[in-house]
Amino acid sequence: MPLNMTKVAYGAQSLEEVHGWFQTRGERAHLTTRNMPRRHAEMIGGSVYWILKHQLVARSEILGFAEAPDGRTEIIISGRLIDVHPRPRRAHQGWRYLEQADAPADLASGESADMLPPQMASELARLGLA
Repeated sequence: MPLNMTKVAYGAQSLEEVHGWFQTRGERAHLTTRNMPRRHAEMIGGSVYWILKHQLVARSEILGFAEAPDGRTEIIISGRLIDVHPRPRRAHQGWRYLEQADAPADLASGESADMLPPQMASELARLGLA
């Protein structure tokens, strides 16, 4: 099973705004990080799960890794964003690994998700109930 990662959708106020980011990216996009993840080989085929308002809300597939011109690492991701069943998750800086067993399921086509109020999701995550 591939390994996933979580990342905060920094600056986004809504899931629609995150979808807007991906509408302009085409088939591939990239994220830049300071260092190559130690477990990067396990992550190809996994996903970046996006955190918005203390909840995992969407994912994009990890296609590969490359060295950026400035010596940093580019995480190459699919330009397609897939909504998932929201799951409480604390915000963090950078990215964190996410095992497949802990990843939320994708929403079915036409299915909508009810997001918890941000304060409730944050409290559940703080209590370890997320």
